[in-house]
Amino acid sequence: MKQLLVRLAALSLGAILLTSAYYRINSSTVMVKAARHFLDSLSPEERAKATFSFQDEERLNWHFIPRERKGLPLLDMSPPQKALAHALLAAGLSQQGYIKAVTIMSLEDVLRVIEASAPPPSTGQRMERNPQKYYFSIFGEPSDTATWGFRIEGHHLSQNFTVVNGKVADSPSFFGSNPAEVREGPRKGLRILAAEEDLARDLLESLTAEQKKVAIVDPTAYKDILTSASRKAALEGQPSGLSAAKMTRKQFELLTTLVTDYAHNVPDQLAQVRLEQLRKAGTNLFFAWAGVEQRGGPHYYRVQAPAFLIEYDNTQNGANHIHSVWRDYNGDFGLDLLAMHYQASHTVARR
Repeated sequence: MKQLLVRLAALSLGAILLTSAYYRINSSTVMVKAARHFLDSLSPEERAKATFSFQDEERLNWHFIPRERKGLPLLDMSPPQKALAHALLAAGLSQQGYIKAVTIMSLEDVLRVIEASAPPPSTGQRMERNPQKYYFSIFGEPSDTATWGFRIEGHHLSQNFTVVNGKVADSPSFFGSNPAEVREGPRKGLRILAAEEDLARDLLESLTAEQKKVAIVDPTAYKDILTSASRKAALEGQPSGLSAAKMTRKQFELLTTLVTDYAHNVPDQLAQVRLEQLRKAGTNLFFAWAGVEQRGGPHYYRVQAPAFLIEYDNTQNGANHIHSVWRDYNGDFGLDLLAMHYQASHTVARR
């Protein structure tokens, strides 16, 4: 018996130590180390491309279309630099989120094959598809106590992080997928953002006919997410769609499962902040759908809460092209953290 108690005590102590070690290493510390290692690997010329002042307007200039961007692309990095760049990307995402991100990058190869076999566009030009055209930008000096940020961005991927005195804001956070489902070739059947569609469909299919009359706000799906690449997330009017207060317990569980999937694209410490926003919202959540109900047709949905917004659409390329995003109404680009930081600084100064 004594031996058993000793073993149990040892196991308990081990669990405590592992837990304390986990919580001592927070997300901002991991980000700082990853950013510094990446920057240290760059030449002066490369560093000049990759870095900006924190106040630079470029920090808010985000998008998800295939276009040239500022920053240092993977295309111009050596293999060791690419590894460190990916470490920085991984520092801002969970395992789930990182897998989505790198698989989205790899779809550029699939698109290149698809577009090569398609008729040429009317302009006579094609967009160059390259999984190495993802750009890394760092704003300010990475530090546990300073204000800084970083962005990883390219076609269908835009991850924006702001760190204010060790606290992290992780939005806008955009994941897209074209094709949404690979239908030909060796990767046939691949659906990177399958959960984003399937979980929302589970909720829609659980609704009664009367509930659908409220939840389906438009029979025609919108051409894109309504907030697009706006610097501040905003939708016109009051929240629309079906209120969570009008859902059954099972339906509310399906809704929270959908939101939780989006929350877990970032490391657990940051995911818990998102989930706390969900908890505080309670039943003050609205689920709205636009477009057809049938799988394979154009569709859109959103989840609105007081603090955050999730948008998703699958309308382009024959409804085989997904855009999805997590936005914070007041916290995108760390604006809420910056406001609190400046207020605290001014309060101290006045004393």
